[in-house]
Amino acid sequence: MSYLLRVELPDVPGSLGRLASAIGAAGANIEAIEIVAKDPVAEVAVDDVFIEANPGVMPDSIVSACTALDGVRVLWISRYAAGGNLFLDLEAVESMTQNPAGAIQTLVDALPEVFRVDWGVVMTREGDGAKITHGTPAAPSDVPHGVTWPANLEKASVIDVPEEWSELVVAASPLNSDELIVVGRRGGPDFQDSEIARLAHLVAMAASLRRNA
Repeated sequence: MSYLLRVELPDVPGSLGRLASAIGAAGANIEAIEIVAKDPVAEVAVDDVFIEANPGVMPDSIVSACTALDGVRVLWISRYAAGGNLFLDLEAVESMTQNPAGAIQTLVDALPEVFRVDWGVVMTREGDGAKITHGTPAAPSDVPHGVTWPANLEKASVIDVPEEWSELVVAASPLNSDELIVVGRRGGPDFQDSEIARLAHLVAMAASLRRNA
């Protein structure tokens, strides 16, 4: 079984080696590691670790092995079916440039892999509310009743969600004054500042490609 593990650990030499040893001793192998964020002041890093667990190994035992290390905190663990193949930002950019007119839809379709979210959508302003004009297969088809267009959303950020989406962590980035790209994670983890910055960068590039197509 494959899992995605988001872990906070000391940003010092040897930390990853100790983490890898602990995961191995718990009965899992590391397939890939991606740095999500670093805090040079606190001297900690947040990494996404893609692991393949041996048959019968439960995620709780992997978490326990990691948290037994000094300074290590598991932020989130979930099943992950991507097989360790990372869909990097540059791959998304390459796909968008191949079809500039469809860059927005191309980016949205790539969001679940690029940011490891459950879904992504394009929302368009409709009066005081919004409608979904394009989404990934697991995305909601409609905006919950009573939700109004977010005011003063000038840059990518985490946004408050209606009660119907209370189990989600949601971030949005404006394409223009009447369009948003929105992503949702069921149950977390929280979006890091570096992820919000990446989302804003990719959305701005998609908007530019479409505008100049």
